[in-house]
Amino acid sequence: MEYDKGIKNRLKRIEGQVRGVLSMLEEGQDCREIVIQLTAIRTAVDRTVGAVIGANLEHCIQEELQQGNSPNQVIQEAVELLVKSR
Repeated sequence: MEYDKGIKNRLKRIEGQVRGVLSMLEEGQDCREIVIQLTAIRTAVDRTVGAVIGANLEHCIQEELQQGNSPNQVIQEAVELLVKSR
């Protein structure tokens, strides 16, 4: 499956945020500010996980329906992935 540009852009932003936190650590910045940035990174990663699972779920359901199968198993797997990601 090919992922859209939006998901790749999300990951590039997260990468930049991580580099920013590393710089903050090297500069000895206040731990509260670092934790705020780490929390933002975690939120961004969680949303990216949801976007990846959502894109795959849509693709897999369409495939199952085209093959005349029920998409229930695919949906269950997506739910399990979401639960594991937390």
